[in-house]
Amino acid sequence: MTRRDLILVTGVTGNVGREVVRQLLDEGHAVRALARDPETAGLPEAAEVVQGDLTQPWTLRPALTGVTAVFLVWPALPLEYAGPAVDALAAHTGRVVYLSSAGVDDGAETQGDPINLFHAGVERLVGKSGADWTFLRCTSFAASLLSWGDQVRAGVVREAFGSSTRTLIHERDIAAVAVRALTGDMYTGHRLMLSGPAPLSQIEQVRIIGEVVGRPVAFEEIPLDTLRAEMRAEGWRDPDIDGMFAAYAAMAEQDQPVWDTVERVTGRPARTFRRWVLDHAQDFR
Repeated sequence: MTRRDLILVTGVTGNVGREVVRQLLDEGHAVRALARDPETAGLPEAAEVVQGDLTQPWTLRPALTGVTAVFLVWPALPLEYAGPAVDALAAHTGRVVYLSSAGVDDGAETQGDPINLFHAGVERLVGKSGADWTFLRCTSFAASLLSWGDQVRAGVVREAFGSSTRTLIHERDIAAVAVRALTGDMYTGHRLMLSGPAPLSQIEQVRIIGEVVGRPVAFEEIPLDTLRAEMRAEGWRDPDIDGMFAAYAAMAEQDQPVWDTVERVTGRPARTFRRWVLDHAQDFR
């Protein structure tokens, strides 16, 4: 792939998509960013920002003109929207790099929780679309902890499953691997397993955040009934809640895997969780 091939990035207002745009531009690649509202996307001027919506495939055609590769981040929407969008992408580009989940089990008839069920479904659609593909199967994003901001400032993070561990990965490492997959064919047809460098429990995560921001932050375990009520209020169905509870319970019994994929692909080790907190310290202050 040449330097001036045009790459379309979706999910550009999220942590990973925004970082993919930045790193592609830093390497001199031409970037087109898909946004529902280009005026508020807040991306670098060097990126061409165009309007489009993955749930409305007919809006994608102008954005895909001349595109040679797509970084696909699928929003939290029903899978029924994904088929037409993937078909539109495959009809106009030869390469799709999809941001997926390390929890997808290729050997299972169905996935154990709704998140992995969704990602497995999108992977199937991309795999049969005819486009060259790479799946970035990531462990939990460190950036998901930005939702703790108000609790950290208040001095107490209240969560269930305090002993559950995750190998949280920095969005910059995900983006660095994505750039390699988007700009070359070495990883075509690969399911790249991406993780941070070490498993940490939620209690340890809170401790490190407190150390970095310079204030004591406590972890408070909440009852599962309380968490279930909160998730129901957010629209979760009981079978899906049960699936998520089972996944977190499993992470309390066994650490998430650690893979060296980030280092093998990029030539540098995955960033630590403490490094991520340092990079986002102001978000917790």
